[in-house]
Amino acid sequence: MTGYYDSHDSASADDAERPAAEHGMSRRQLMRHAGWFGGAVVLTVASGEVISHIADSRERDSMTAAGATAAVNSSLRFVQVSDSHIGFQGPANTDVVGSFTEAINQVNSLGFRPDFVMHSGDLTHLSTAGQFDQVKQMLTGMQTDRVFTVPGEHDSIGDAGRAYRKTFGMGTLGDGWYSFDTHGVHFIALVNTLSLEKLGHLGNDQIDFVRKDIAGLSSDTPIVVFSHIPLFAMYPKWGWSTDDALKVIALLRRFSSVTCLNGHVHQLFTKTDGNITFHSATTTAYPLPKPGRAPAPTPQVVPARQLKGALGIRTVGYRQGDRELAIKDQRLA
Repeated sequence: MTGYYDSHDSASADDAERPAAEHGMSRRQLMRHAGWFGGAVVLTVASGEVISHIADSRERDSMTAAGATAAVNSSLRFVQVSDSHIGFQGPANTDVVGSFTEAINQVNSLGFRPDFVMHSGDLTHLSTAGQFDQVKQMLTGMQTDRVFTVPGEHDSIGDAGRAYRKTFGMGTLGDGWYSFDTHGVHFIALVNTLSLEKLGHLGNDQIDFVRKDIAGLSSDTPIVVFSHIPLFAMYPKWGWSTDDALKVIALLRRFSSVTCLNGHVHQLFTKTDGNITFHSATTTAYPLPKPGRAPAPTPQVVPARQLKGALGIRTVGYRQGDRELAIKDQRLA
């Protein structure tokens, strides 16, 4: 195993819902997604369909009990955190260290020990040595055996990711990509934040790595792909897409179950395309606007009592023999 250490067209306000319709969400689904702001959300993937609902307080109590049962029955359980932006200073969150600490405490209070934790990028805000050291030290507080990472664009400022790779890139290939296997699942961690024009970019070397990496795998092997920027066209106008992702997606079409997990957009978003399901994660730092709802994806200031409702973590479970992964997103509040 590698890469870890122990522990389109312009849009107006009138057609703001167009991106959702283009990417597989109806108006009703969009309204439900809007309701995720400030609420705990349960996502379950079954037979290729993503089913989600907002949990009320009574359901959250039952979720805790159900989670304990699932923890016993599930053979793989891991956690995704994203976009901690250590070093950010601004009114959208005046204490990103505090909110990331709360996220770590939440991971440590799940009632089970995750097999690993993945941080899906923008660990830091300005990619300084001090910020990388700080977030690495904080990640050692996760009660898990392994912590994996992929870089965000904020982790590559001014040096093409060299400081990131010095801290987190041990054992990785190329610009920091890698893969590993556990519990019958094959994981691929990609880097799409280095050659940015506007959209994310993988490059031929990394695509060749994926081609060779999966060549010997059976088509019934569950695949999980991590990246920072989405591998689907969530909202290209804001750079929320990867320009050459379709070349990797084509390579993954032969597998019966593929789950792509990303950060970057600071909000929950789900798209299913045949055998491939894409899940964007929320942040531990600050919310960004929904696609097309603002002139640009800038940090959003919300009332202090609502901030934690926009921040959270994701837990993922997989039982060998099942076709899909079970995903649950939880807010910090």
